[in-house]
Amino acid sequence: MTIGFASRAAVSGCALCAAGLLALAPAAATTGPGVDPGPRTTDAPASLLYRPGTHVRPRAGAPEVPDLSARSWLIADADSGAVLAAHDAHRRLPPASTLKTLFALTVMPGLPSGIRHRVDPEELEGIGPGSSLVGVAENRTYRVSDLWNGVFLNSGNDAVHVLAALNGGWRVTAERMEEKARALGARDTRVKSPDGYDAPGQVSSAFDLAVFGRAGLRSPEFAEYCARAEAAFPARDGGSYPIVNTNRLLTGADGVAPYRGLIGVKNGYTSHAGNTLVAAARRDGRTLVATVMNPRSDEGHAVYEEARDLLDWGFEAAGRVSPVGSLDALRSAPPGGPEAEAVAVSASASREDDSDERPVWWTITGAGLLGGAGVAVYLRLRWGPVPKDSPRS
Repeated sequence: MTIGFASRAAVSGCALCAAGLLALAPAAATTGPGVDPGPRTTDAPASLLYRPGTHVRPRAGAPEVPDLSARSWLIADADSGAVLAAHDAHRRLPPASTLKTLFALTVMPGLPSGIRHRVDPEELEGIGPGSSLVGVAENRTYRVSDLWNGVFLNSGNDAVHVLAALNGGWRVTAERMEEKARALGARDTRVKSPDGYDAPGQVSSAFDLAVFGRAGLRSPEFAEYCARAEAAFPARDGGSYPIVNTNRLLTGADGVAPYRGLIGVKNGYTSHAGNTLVAAARRDGRTLVATVMNPRSDEGHAVYEEARDLLDWGFEAAGRVSPVGSLDALRSAPPGGPEAEAVAVSASASREDDSDERPVWWTITGAGLLGGAGVAVYLRLRWGPVPKDSPRS
């Protein structure tokens, strides 16, 4: 088909209009009404999470954020992913056994719970000294579900080693965990030891751990394990013995009052990481996920009490704070990794928080003028001056 003069002019004009629109209003093209911007960082709120200190955007009547001793913490709405408040959210710290949340997200989908496996002695080699163990025995047959109980309830590094062997090996599992973290938008995490045992270079962040906890709650199997208070674990002699979840906020053990509505997720401790915790709770149809990393308080159960304070604040602050970021923010990050994104969002941080809500009439007008000028230039160059009797639209 041959395109006539009018069509050619229209096509050129539309192309120039589009160019004008892109040149003058890239933000309008991606954040305007009715357009899904996807999981990208927003300007001011996203940049806050890269800055040191505590960040919250209170509205009228909002409760005061609790004063916590943790080196890093975050609380978010598990359904929407909106971060309600955070302190040093992207600070990279050793995660201890909270890294097992990422391990489960990575390995669980490929291992049906009913599979039975006889443990080879080699699968239990290399477990770090002082590791938490559930009591996996050599040459004993276990169901995969038994091993996951050992991971979630007893934080058993022996169970992690066996499951990692079924997943292709220790190193392969570590690599797949990092791939899974990137796919979830968790870019602070470096995996050296899939069980969370202290290892040089192994780090995560309050942001990443909240991402893992939230993703886990979306898996019925993961959610069931992480909320389980106790289970029976197969013994060497063919019988079984009870195991109890070490998350005291769930069970109420050792003088820690159980938290009403708690549904998981995972606690951890190493001498290098200190105490770490990812906790999720549901009340009145609202689910919150909180991360607390390495409280500096002398109180023995500070990680649980600070998580309690954070969750209490989150439920009370519902509808009274504006998000300071999103757990989905890094799923579609700019090239160059988190450091490049931090620079990008910091450059825009000086804009007012509500800048994306301003009208864009100037954008539309500018694009139209530029496009119209383009059409005029095209007509002049291609066909010369337009005769006075030429048809006009």
